[in-house]
Amino acid sequence: MTATRAKWNGLYQISAATGEPMELLQTHACLLPTTGNALDLACGLGANALMLAAHGLSVDAIDISDVALARLQTEAANRHLAITTRQHDLSTKGLPDQHYDVIVICRFLDRTLSDAIMAALKPAGLLFYQTFTRDKISPQGPVSPSYLLARNELLDMFKPLHLVFYQEIGRIGDLSLCHGNRNEACFIGQKPQTQQYA
Repeated sequence: MTATRAKWNGLYQISAATGEPMELLQTHACLLPTTGNALDLACGLGANALMLAAHGLSVDAIDISDVALARLQTEAANRHLAITTRQHDLSTKGLPDQHYDVIVICRFLDRTLSDAIMAALKPAGLLFYQTFTRDKISPQGPVSPSYLLARNELLDMFKPLHLVFYQEIGRIGDLSLCHGNRNEACFIGQKPQTQQYA
């Protein structure tokens, strides 16, 4: 077992609850198709996967932690939801080309996967991406810049996609008056119908 997997297994063994789906997905659930294939990449305990499956999608949930995936599989079985879990080291690509109508990524950042993620989307497929930025105002999340987005970085990483929605508030304005999501960038992009990605 790798040190990274051991770390996440330890965290998920003591985590009490699955939690809520990410804000971006809940707020824009009206954009989701009611049939098709979805991927929850770096799914953790699978709150996003459970929401996608409850919406009618057939979901692949991938994570490095076999502990998290076992808990998700039990929860999916209890709810009679179509979720397939797969333990995978996300530093390697291994995503099928043009397979997913929806890909969801929450609080995970591996810049080397951006081309593989876009290639895995079907034409007109949607990418929902929400993760921490370097301008975050609370200590929640990673500290290393390697795992934090620079300003507008998601826009650059997924520039070939048609922009549907973007939000990155950070430290702009009066921090005492606006309590929105200042820690994370939120991106929704749609793959064009005709363009191919490597």
